[in-house]
Amino acid sequence: MSSIHAPLPLAALSEYLKRHTDGIRGPLSATKFAGGQSNPTFLLESPGGRFVLRRQPAGALLASAHAVDREFRVISALHGSAVPVARPIHLCTNPTVIGSMFYVMEFVDGRVHWDPALPEIDAVARDGYYCAAINTLAAIHAVDVAAARLADYGKPGNYFARQIERWSRQYRASEGAPDPAMETLLDWLPAHCPADDGRVALVHGDYRFDNLMFAHEKPQVLAVVDWELSTLGHPLADLGYFCMALRLPQNPLLPGLGGRDRAALGLPDEAELIARYQAATGIAPSAGWNFHLAFNFFRLAAIAHGVQRRAEQGNASSSRALEAGAMARLVSALGAEHC
Repeated sequence: MSSIHAPLPLAALSEYLKRHTDGIRGPLSATKFAGGQSNPTFLLESPGGRFVLRRQPAGALLASAHAVDREFRVISALHGSAVPVARPIHLCTNPTVIGSMFYVMEFVDGRVHWDPALPEIDAVARDGYYCAAINTLAAIHAVDVAAARLADYGKPGNYFARQIERWSRQYRASEGAPDPAMETLLDWLPAHCPADDGRVALVHGDYRFDNLMFAHEKPQVLAVVDWELSTLGHPLADLGYFCMALRLPQNPLLPGLGGRDRAALGLPDEAELIARYQAATGIAPSAGWNFHLAFNFFRLAAIAHGVQRRAEQGNASSSRALEAGAMARLVSALGAEHC
């Protein structure tokens, strides 16, 4: 994973972790991972080993955004289960220690595939990585939320209606120049929202290849990361989000497979992915698959608009945030195509 250096108050952090954890001792060094647009993430190196720190970004934040405490809660609930996650170590809710709330987890020595075409993997092996990704998604959706003490992790029922309302508010709160495609989606989605079918599952909310850490030499998922958008919801939302990458164009910020010959690359097509998911879960998409795609493009565009606004305010977590924000209109236009 590429990285850039960024400052943390290492003396204060070292003293705090010495008092509140077992095994993390100074001197500490911190390196900020590049690629994230939301919660800044750092590799901590100490005489006792390597760890990962995730914190809220600095500055004014949108309500309910950047909830690293929710991330810590869900990985704590999932650690040791069929869903692979990094071992949680400590949550600090006191913002005075480093300037914001943060948590620390173990460092997982894995491999992130930033391009869903998997150019680093032999073509004959790529299908296995997609199979592992779908099986891991099915494991997330199979979590018994009551047994995992996550029954109150979100509001049950009417997931899509509530999400449309939430992201409409978030978009309006970060709205800049007019985006006609977003206006189309804001009108179309509520009118075509499927009736609640009673399914309630843990959903990741940002399930894509670059949020999976694989073993270095085989198609095994070692950890699912970036749980910021996780909640209780409808499992097809995650499946639609994962399939969204099939339509996103090639670009350095939100890499997709749009326009590429997936068969020549040895990658499964959408029908195969859906069939595998159905075989693993028993859940089949309804006739309204276009809704799931439009919904996910809309939500991603709303997030990208928020990234752009944070960049304009000077408190985005990535140096490429303005570029990511510029992708918002491309993403919303793709969503409007499914209306």
